[in-house]
Amino acid sequence: MHSVAILAYDGMSGFESGVAAEIFGLTELSERFSAGIARPWYSIQVCAEREELRMIGGATLRTPHGLADLAAADTVIIPSVWDVTDPASPALVEALRSAHDRGARLVSICSGAFALAAAGVLDGRSATTHWLYADLLRSRHPEVHVDPAPLYVDGGDILTSAGCAAGLDLCLHIVRSDRGAQVANDVARRLVVSPHRAGGQAQFIESPVPEPAADGRIAASTAWALAHLDVPITLDQMAERSAMSRRTYLRQFAKATGTTPVKWLIEKRIDASLALLEASSLSIEQVAARVGFESPVTFRHHFTRAMHTTPSEYRRCFGRPDLTFEAGRASTG
Repeated sequence: MHSVAILAYDGMSGFESGVAAEIFGLTELSERFSAGIARPWYSIQVCAEREELRMIGGATLRTPHGLADLAAADTVIIPSVWDVTDPASPALVEALRSAHDRGARLVSICSGAFALAAAGVLDGRSATTHWLYADLLRSRHPEVHVDPAPLYVDGGDILTSAGCAAGLDLCLHIVRSDRGAQVANDVARRLVVSPHRAGGQAQFIESPVPEPAADGRIAASTAWALAHLDVPITLDQMAERSAMSRRTYLRQFAKATGTTPVKWLIEKRIDASLALLEASSLSIEQVAARVGFESPVTFRHHFTRAMHTTPSEYRRCFGRPDLTFEAGRASTG
């Protein structure tokens, strides 16, 4: 039987480890999808550096399984770490390296990627973590290719996921890889979750309020552009608002913003579309026109590229629950 070890640590919430324990410890599967699968299908152990741990809320967790058991498992899951600024303990690092050298599958959820990175097993690989921690992981472990966009990254023997709830997506993906899509879908139905979520983390990242451009002339042109996003805007128009030649404007714009006027305009039009998708009854076509895209096709292309999901999927996730949309038209439910 495939063994799964889940790390527990002092101060844990229990959510991330509970997700893994629920999925890999599940015993009730539909007979039509799970014929021939032994029950239980995985053996799970909760492992910790010491026998008794404190959990958030005052609960106490006791486990007889230590890091030696963790290192000996077929799949090792690091659900998160207590503090991303604290280094992983030497004992945990050694257990992870031992498991990796033995050929175990290593899995991290949320900030658990910091423990894997500390063990050196992510060096030269792509990995993800919660978008809040992506920059910190990148700065502390520059040898890791940190990608903050996806919900999870499958590197074969090492898999990493984004925030806590993305652990569901990753664990279902593992079941899908191990047992097939039909079984994974059945598990998803049992948990009342989607078997596969569209998009990645980009749709959940808070858009920061942009800093005003240091150059007042550039700021004047960007302020004008933001007030006229619903109409076509040319580079010459923006340069004219700044009283600069086209060439000088391009150079000064890049110096002030770190990007080009075209890329900046696309970004701001996408930003402006979010509120309309979330709270308006405009169709996707109307949203595209309202924020100045030439066509719905162009809007969908740039939106999907920036947000890693489609405008329609974004609206399903974040739109007003009292609005329903059919054939491009909206109505209140």
